[in-house]
Amino acid sequence: MEYEVTTKRKGIDFGATGVNEILQNVWMIMSTVQYSCPLDRAFAWSAEDVDQPITVAQARMTARLIDAIRRYEPRVEVVGVTYQSDHLSGRLNPVVKVRIADGTF
Repeated sequence: MEYEVTTKRKGIDFGATGVNEILQNVWMIMSTVQYSCPLDRAFAWSAEDVDQPITVAQARMTARLIDAIRRYEPRVEVVGVTYQSDHLSGRLNPVVKVRIADGTF
């Protein structure tokens, strides 16, 4: 089964378990920029391409998101990354499609 995870703001469920915990972890990785987590500055993904042309930023952001998700939530496989983008404002909102790895549960 595949799930889509966006960066849409939502509350944290401190008691999440199973699939909900895994998807919440992916959301947290996607919503956090490197160097913003005080006790683990390397956590999440690097946003160093923020001021690049949107096509360049999108390509690099995709690679960085996939690497971060693989590193910090190995229980999922990234199936694809698409974007809800606003070219006028220069905003890229990633939508990551993941599959829970076999044998996780």
